[in-house]
Amino acid sequence: MMYNFKNDYSVGAHPNILKSLIDTNLVPQLGYGEDDYSLEAKNLLKEKMRNPKAEIFFLSGGTQTNLIAISFLLRVHEAVISAKTGHISANETGAIEATGHKVITVETSNGKLKPENVQNALDEYGLKPHVVKPRIVFISNSTEIGTIYTKSELKELSSFCRQKNLLLYLDGARLGHGLMAENSDLTLPDIAELTDVFYIGATKNGALLGEALVFNQPELALEFEFALKQKGAMLAKGRILAIQFLELFKNDLYFSLAKHANAMAMKMANAIQENGHAFLTKSTTNQIFPILPNEVIEKLSHKYLFYVWKKVDDTHAAIRLITSWATEENAVEAFISDLKEL
Repeated sequence: MMYNFKNDYSVGAHPNILKSLIDTNLVPQLGYGEDDYSLEAKNLLKEKMRNPKAEIFFLSGGTQTNLIAISFLLRVHEAVISAKTGHISANETGAIEATGHKVITVETSNGKLKPENVQNALDEYGLKPHVVKPRIVFISNSTEIGTIYTKSELKELSSFCRQKNLLLYLDGARLGHGLMAENSDLTLPDIAELTDVFYIGATKNGALLGEALVFNQPELALEFEFALKQKGAMLAKGRILAIQFLELFKNDLYFSLAKHANAMAMKMANAIQENGHAFLTKSTTNQIFPILPNEVIEKLSHKYLFYVWKKVDDTHAAIRLITSWATEENAVEAFISDLKEL
């Protein structure tokens, strides 16, 4: 049997979501996000964020959300700053740059941006009007390498961006995992307060598909629905996305699913550390990056699916193991047992 630790979207959806979709299936509703479920879901999310003025839009996936939101927010000569490991830089096939907007990348040791990183980018692109103008700072929580922002770090970055008239955009593909990390001191209302725009990712945390894009400053969202429609992201059956967010947030299922995924990853991480192996990054979320001998990686690959993330030296590499809301503990225990034997 092959166990999948390659991604956190290898199964369909949480049964509660499927049941809710079936229960509402034959209820006639308006289209294009004007249905009762979309309105209810938006109000529920506003309550959870404690931001009644927020503008919320439901989209299908993370790359789509980043592409449409960032290109909408930027004027033709403006650019976005990202860690080199950021999703818009490393994993979206140049989607942002295909719209004509430069992604200014910054080297970081832990996937997180600090004010000094942003300032360096501003200094590098200060020869106006001969270079692009940095306008958006793009971050993720959790990051592409499993790390998270502390409240003090996000506050500092948020304050800096506002001083420099920069928009702070947070990719929340794994926001639940970031918020539910054992060492996290951030909450959803904190994210809403400290960023300008962010999205709540559900595709990787229990939903069939779906992300909720949040404009914390409603003036930033003026006429965004035109961009949504023009880019083919306004679904006639928008209810399908909204119903999933209703189910995920009405009893905080979203957070309990993320907590489970993190717990499974931490169980693996603790066992790997006890076996004397190091890690590429210190992650407390559902992505971990142990450094293993190549021969061990080769043997594990016969039974487990995972990415070989990065070559460390001639005999070692870092792999990415990722758990999900649906990861069963017996799969984790099997991996731990096999690693000990190797």
